[in-house]
Amino acid sequence: MKKEPVKTITLKVSENTMEKMNQYFEDKKRLKTPPYAVFQADEADTVVTLYQSGKAVFQGISADIDASLWSQMEKKLNPEKKIDMKTAGDKKKEKKNNKVYYANTIGSDEVGTGDYFGPIIVTASYVTKENITFLEKLGVKDSKKLTDEQILKITPQIIQKIPYYTMILSNQEYNQKIEKYNMNAIKAILHNKALLEMTKKYTNYDYIVVDQFAEKNIYYNYLRQTPYIQKNITFITKAEDKCLSVACSAIISRYIFINEINKLSKKYNIVLPKGAGPKVDEIGSELTKKYGPEILNEIAKINFKNTERIKQSYQK
Repeated sequence: MKKEPVKTITLKVSENTMEKMNQYFEDKKRLKTPPYAVFQADEADTVVTLYQSGKAVFQGISADIDASLWSQMEKKLNPEKKIDMKTAGDKKKEKKNNKVYYANTIGSDEVGTGDYFGPIIVTASYVTKENITFLEKLGVKDSKKLTDEQILKITPQIIQKIPYYTMILSNQEYNQKIEKYNMNAIKAILHNKALLEMTKKYTNYDYIVVDQFAEKNIYYNYLRQTPYIQKNITFITKAEDKCLSVACSAIISRYIFINEINKLSKKYNIVLPKGAGPKVDEIGSELTKKYGPEILNEIAKINFKNTERIKQSYQK
């Protein structure tokens, strides 16, 4: 049976809450207390330590439940005061992320891997500390939170100032590679190439960051047959929010993807939808009836389940 993790939560409490805690834990207090502590007590699966400074520490499997109860008491007794509650590890993570955010970084991200129509785009960008204010004023953040209109507006300003390198994998190339590699392997190969190109040109960086899509050892395993491999990568989940070079790369990738989709739409005189939902099947069916099923190899990722549904529709 899997053990539940032990949590450590710190809650800053006011004097009136301290009094309530002192009364409540009177019969649960331990004989010995740590230095500067008012008391240490046992509450079922949680050890509660209240310090003279007003810091209450909850440790144990149910620490979050007990801390939440006392945070509600703090809020009730002091409604105008902001609740100050932290989970162990949060500060460390925040500090680590701040280090990356305020550093010179080369970061990469991709777009198009979840879209049936259109290519896969991977971009690596180089952002220095001096670029941070400019990018923040421009509204650079997680590209998923930006509309296409916003992307089209701000990206030309980004690419004038921020160095980048982009890899575009066409649908035809993707359909050849997917016979040999899975999607994450293809992504790893493209990220590796883009990062190598950037680190050759720009050497004054503190971190190389990839928006994590695979565990570190698995990522490098995908590259085992690649002759040149970019090492010393920092893998961060949801890196667009934590690293501006990754955010820039995601925005530039999406900008290029939008333009590529628009080109294909213009070529075939039909609006190609993003994603892989029912609308995609509908448009795919229209295209196959007009051009034949072979058209999918030119404009779509044929290993997606959409292909089977579209071909079934074509045969009816």
